[in-house]
Amino acid sequence: MTIPSLEQINSPDDLRGLDARSLKQVADQLRSFILTAVSRTGGHLSSNLGTVELAVALHYVFNTPDDRIVWDVGHQSYPHKILTGRRDAMAHLRQFGGISGFPKRSESVYDPFGTAHSSTSISAVLGMAVASRNLGHAKRQHIAVIGDGAMTAGMAFEALNNAGVTPGVNVLVILNDNDMSISPPVGALNHYFARLMSGKFYAAAKNMGKAVLQHMPPVLELARRVEGHAKGLVSPATLFEELGFNYVGPIDGHDLDALVPTLQNLRQLGGLQFLHVVTKKGQGYKLAEADPVLYHGPGKFDPTVGIQKSTAPVRQTFTQVFGRWLCDMARHDDRLMAITPAMREGSGMVEFHQQFPERYFDVGIAEQHAVTFAGGIACEGLKPVVAIYSTFLQRGYDQLIHDVALQDLDVTFALDRAGLVGADGATHAGNYDIAFLRCIPNMVIATPSDENETRLLLSTCYHYNGPASVRYPRGAGCGAEVTSSLDTVEIGKGHVLRHGKRVAILGFGTLVPAALEAAHELDATVADMRFVKPLDHALVDQLVASHEAIVTLEEGAIMGGAGSAVLEHLASRGVQIPVLQLGLPDEFIDHGDQGKLLQQHGLDALGIADSIRQKFCLS
Repeated sequence: MTIPSLEQINSPDDLRGLDARSLKQVADQLRSFILTAVSRTGGHLSSNLGTVELAVALHYVFNTPDDRIVWDVGHQSYPHKILTGRRDAMAHLRQFGGISGFPKRSESVYDPFGTAHSSTSISAVLGMAVASRNLGHAKRQHIAVIGDGAMTAGMAFEALNNAGVTPGVNVLVILNDNDMSISPPVGALNHYFARLMSGKFYAAAKNMGKAVLQHMPPVLELARRVEGHAKGLVSPATLFEELGFNYVGPIDGHDLDALVPTLQNLRQLGGLQFLHVVTKKGQGYKLAEADPVLYHGPGKFDPTVGIQKSTAPVRQTFTQVFGRWLCDMARHDDRLMAITPAMREGSGMVEFHQQFPERYFDVGIAEQHAVTFAGGIACEGLKPVVAIYSTFLQRGYDQLIHDVALQDLDVTFALDRAGLVGADGATHAGNYDIAFLRCIPNMVIATPSDENETRLLLSTCYHYNGPASVRYPRGAGCGAEVTSSLDTVEIGKGHVLRHGKRVAILGFGTLVPAALEAAHELDATVADMRFVKPLDHALVDQLVASHEAIVTLEEGAIMGGAGSAVLEHLASRGVQIPVLQLGLPDEFIDHGDQGKLLQQHGLDALGIADSIRQKFCLS
């Protein structure tokens, strides 16, 4: 048997032309390629190493792209990308002008649905399956590959519940369980039962038995119970069968000899099928297997030695500032409770979890629940802090309005990853929180300009008796020294950092240091406004009265943003003065280096200065 080369596989058709016995060699080469590629560009590693065999088996068995595969979240889609003609493009993964780190419809016909926020796959494939049924594509298959973490979201179960009452659709849900160790039942005997339960003979016998026994209800009920107990010996749950799915598994997601025939059987069966596969994050790379969290989304590294701790001085990130403030405030106030929707590491809460385990709550990928859960805690007089990425708060918007703000509950939201996020791109950009929070009554919106201001405004908003948010970007700031105090400032009050002439720049957030650079060149005034809501009307009026023009600056959407708040105030007063709004345009901004993206949109010091010169004809 000739050993195939990964370089010869440019589409799933090439893969399907191989003998099944050679798939193991393909998987080995694919895993090695992913490790090398990600070590050169950075990206998501552990989860992708765990889905190599699954991607190979799916594209081998199913007729993609006519059969639809939706990879939930996308952290597990690199093998899929490589097998579908994007092998060479991996050299520019997540880089400006390169391919996305997530499935993207505009990138490939093999990406039938864009994913990056979790738990959407089952809803999407059910919608596709209904459309296929109504358009006459009865044999088309629709596969959702969803991780065990993503299954914690209510949306996944809403879709499963709806699928159970939707006739005539082919939907295969594959639960990629990469958090559970492969226990003894997931072996040869279990594979045998999994194949048996996925085969036509089992399905035919099951249906025949129902037909014979339906006239004898007591016996039929006994048969159902026996079947349930028998399945219970080899499967961890019957919940999915109660929702209308035929449950198969769990099987070893790295065993192609188990995966391929099971998928072939399920393809023949059609209807509603649920396959539970167990995989290991970091599979095949010992360092990632040992620490899948460290290798979840690494930057560039040498795979022969692994990720090494840098000895170079590193500036404190905003996330680290939040994490240290959280521990300090918790020591000061035993009412503080911290909540995260499955982002302990990303939100800087590891130390808090270790020091205050009884006051730490990871609710899983369940942003809606996180917000209302916080509201419930606040009702009893405690003080919840919800650490959540700006892009993920979008998922809890109804709860934010109805369950927190409407009731004026004392919940503090720490909004990480506000503004542009770099390599994760448009799906994760926190460009909209100012606009969607500003219209909510009772809400305070703080926009700290540097690391120390972040700590200061976190304390301020924490002590505010009502809903409040503090937004800060990904990564490090300007290197401002951070104090250890828990001081506060007056809500809704900004301050002037530099006095200049003619033009006043009203800065909201971490672009203020760039504004100071530009102002030095232009001899302009710079105010750190600190709050979008309530807006410091007195400071705005003061600056308008003493300057010829006003510039508003924010790392957020211009439409409905902080600049809009300033314009609304001026309009309400009948004030007419030239105003330049600088921020992010009305478009989805693709992935790339954060600094380069800011430069591209004129939000670095040079771009700010040039925009002001052109707008106001300054020399």
